[in-house]
This record gives sequence, C-alpha cells and structure tokens, in this order.
Amino acid sequence: ANVPTGRITYRRGPFMAASDSFEIIIKGQQTHGSTPWRGIDPIVVGAQIVNNLQTIVSRYVNITELPAIVTVGQFQSGVRNNIIPDTARLVGTIRTFDDNVQADIHARVKKIAENTALASGATADVRISRGNPVTSNDPALTARMLPTLERVAPGMVVESELITGAEDFTFFQRAAPGLFFFVGITPTDQAGKAAQNHSPRFFVDEKALLTGLRALSHLAADYLFSS
Repeated sequence: ANVPTGRITYRRGPFMAASDSFEIIIKGQQTHGSTPWRGIDPIVVGAQIVNNLQTIVSRYVNITELPAIVTVGQFQSGVRNNIIPDTARLVGTIRTFDDNVQADIHARVKKIAENTALASGATADVRISRGNPVTSNDPALTARMLPTLERVAPGMVVESELITGAEDFTFFQRAAPGLFFFVGITPTDQAGKAAQNHSPRFFVDEKALLTGLRALSHLAADYLFSS
C-alpha cells in the first residue's frame, strides 16, 4: 500500500526487520494504597523498566549503521484504585536488521529488566520469543535479477528504504539465496494517503496483478535459462 500501482521496490542486503516479542512479569509485594511502604510496587518498577529499555537503542546501538526498535506495547497491572498489586506484566516487540545486534538487544532487555527490579526489591521474569529473522536479499542474486525487473517495469523499479515490518519469506532466504520485492497496489493519486495493509480499508488496484505476474514469470525464466 502507498506505493504507486505497478512500481517495484527492492533492496540489496537487509530489507525487512527481524521481529521478536518479549514478556516481562514483575513480582512485587501487595499492600494497601494508603501504606505503600509496606509493600513493593510492581507498577513503579514496571515504569522504571519501560524507561530504562529506551536506553538500549538510544545509547547502545550504532544507529548510523542499521536502526533497531524496542517497543513496550502492553502494561497490565492492578484491579483497584486503592490497592498496590503484587504483579505487573509488560509485553513488547524488538525489531533489528542484524543477527549480532539482535542477540545484544535480547541480552540487554533481560539484564535491564532483572537489575531494575532487583534494585527495588522486586523480581522480573523475562521471556523473549524469536519471530521472523531479518529479511535480507542476497546482493549477488539481486544484482543479477535487477535487469529483469527493470525490463518488466521500465522506469518503475526503485530501491527501497529499510522497512521495520517483518516477513516470513526470510526462512526461505536462510536456506537459499533469495530476492524479496514489493509491487505497488495504490493508484497514483492516492499514494501516501491510502490505508495500510492491515487496515479494514485496505484497497488493491488490481492492475498491479499483471506487473506482479510478469515479474515472477520473467524472473523464473531468466534465472533458469541463464544458469
């Protein structure tokens, strides 16, 4: 969506991010809201963890090379206005474009959460689930097939910026060199204003189907007959 109909976008090397999720369970000690000194507040600890996680990208990732993202999307705790609960739950996503950066961020999320909780007398159980790895186009294969794409869509092939969304095509790329690309499906006068792919207002200009079909067919034929 928002790429003009028939335009093809690609990128050499890292293209779409690895997508991992994390869950942090903070355990404090319940007490009445009128006597906070008698307990350990997991909400305060959770807030400190959220803030401290923001330093991972801002202070420990070389963003001049490749970006990264650590986002907390859920913060759940408590049942009443006057009770400090005993637990809090944080859930979020990690996006990276490099395996080493990914491993480093995983370790920092765990270390920051556990040590922040420990400093307040609480505990933090950190669970990180790996999702899709980095979608990375093989540079040699991309260079080899680029003339095919340009023949299929003359003047409409554009190198893309990095995309922090994720794609499971990457599992094929881990087994063999791969080339992932996008085909635009938004009428030119709506580009930049159309709904995104996961919106209920998502719209496909079906004229783009011909470009996609031609691209895949010509790529397969050119690759096989030039091998």
